Amino acid sequence: MEIIAILVYIFLFLSTLLLYSFIKKHRPTPKPKLPPGSMGWPYIGETLQLYSQHPNIFFASKQKRYGEIFKTHILGCPCVMLASPEAARFVLVTHSQLFKPTYPKSKEKLIGSSALFFHQGDYHSRIRKLVQTSLSPESIKKLIPLIQSHVISSLESWASIGHVINSFHEMKKFSFNIGILSVFGNLEGNYREQLKDNYCIVEKGYNSFPNRIPGTAYSKALLARQRIQEIISEIICKKKEQRLIEKNLLGQLLKYKDEKGQTLTDEEIADNVIGVLFAAQDTTASVLTWILKFLHDDQKLLEAIKTEQMAIYEANEGGKIPLSWGQTRNMPITHRVILESLRMASIISFTFREAVVDVVYKGYLIPKGWKVMPLFRNIHHNPEFYPAPHNFDPSRFEVAPKPNTFMPFGNGVHSCPGNELAKLNMLILIHHLVTKFRWEVVGYENGVEYSPFPIPTHGLPARFWRDESIN
Repeated sequence: MEIIAILVYIFLFLSTLLLYSFIKKHRPTPKPKLPPGSMGWPYIGETLQLYSQHPNIFFASKQKRYGEIFKTHILGCPCVMLASPEAARFVLVTHSQLFKPTYPKSKEKLIGSSALFFHQGDYHSRIRKLVQTSLSPESIKKLIPLIQSHVISSLESWASIGHVINSFHEMKKFSFNIGILSVFGNLEGNYREQLKDNYCIVEKGYNSFPNRIPGTAYSKALLARQRIQEIISEIICKKKEQRLIEKNLLGQLLKYKDEKGQTLTDEEIADNVIGVLFAAQDTTASVLTWILKFLHDDQKLLEAIKTEQMAIYEANEGGKIPLSWGQTRNMPITHRVILESLRMASIISFTFREAVVDVVYKGYLIPKGWKVMPLFRNIHHNPEFYPAPHNFDPSRFEVAPKPNTFMPFGNGVHSCPGNELAKLNMLILIHHLVTKFRWEVVGYENGVEYSPFPIPTHGLPARFWRDESIN
């Protein structure tokens, strides 16, 4: 009887074990949940909070409350925000095929639907290669004398005014002129002024409500956008007539032929020219404005930069010899100041992507059609990667940052192809500024405003003058 009882117990145990394994194996897998977070008010979501608070406060408070992945609703779209280097790499590099670049249609119309950053796949790869070639070190090093000429002209103009100027507005004019230079080379003054005037109208409409009623900023911007395309078409026509195809961006776009021998249309060329000008102006101008502020606030650092740049100035016979490419590659303190300014300011706080399929990341669902936003600012201000992140400390870049923790120009196939030109502009401007001029910030309130990129309050009012102690 005991043996029978033991056998019964063994049978029941094995049956229970098998039944448990079967149930566990066939139990439906729980569906992944949306990330935690708040969607804010109906339709407007949390857009007002995003654009009314200091970006560090908005993003950091979200991350502190919900972790490194959270949902929100901004600019009329449900979004998932990602605040870790691994997540940024997942979206922008290793799984970029699951996410497409996305912009509101109203903004796409003002830049042009054929512009590089609205695309992915073959078209994007081909156009990006052309842009990269025109903005490669081999190409931009030839621009140094022309950039220096624009730098000196701008500084002389600011100093001659004699009164306080809006630094950001002046930096925008400078950056636009360099953008024109990189796209067209030496362009006739009449064309340059026409492009500048119409671009200013487009820019005012870009961040306005997309209302097509005549007289509104957006309506005026659409008309100015059409005029820009007509001006570019006229420039293209002249270049073709003169058979003057240069090695700048316009030349690269004009020479292009696909595998079937098809060239780009004037409209496609105009879209990409406007796209490059748009990408180059405000971002570079914003960083340059912050550099002015950071150096003004740290006189000891300013003296160190001046010492570094004066050595180059004296080697060039008191500025009689232009800067060389090699000299711009050998400005370690100045270069670190630029890197730290890019980190601190984080002009591009985030980038927009859109999930093309349902994506599961770290157990959370990112639904198809939702916007996905890697938060560069959170990564750049994370004390785990940058101790005392709110302190301006260029020495932190004496050691290379950890992978995927420093992305001022984005990451992956959609990173900014003009980053070397932007840094070259900054190096040249700083050289001439600290060796020949002085400046003081006037009436600045320690705050941030958005246009839409973060800049010092009131555009950093400043007064410039020539340093008479330097021959």
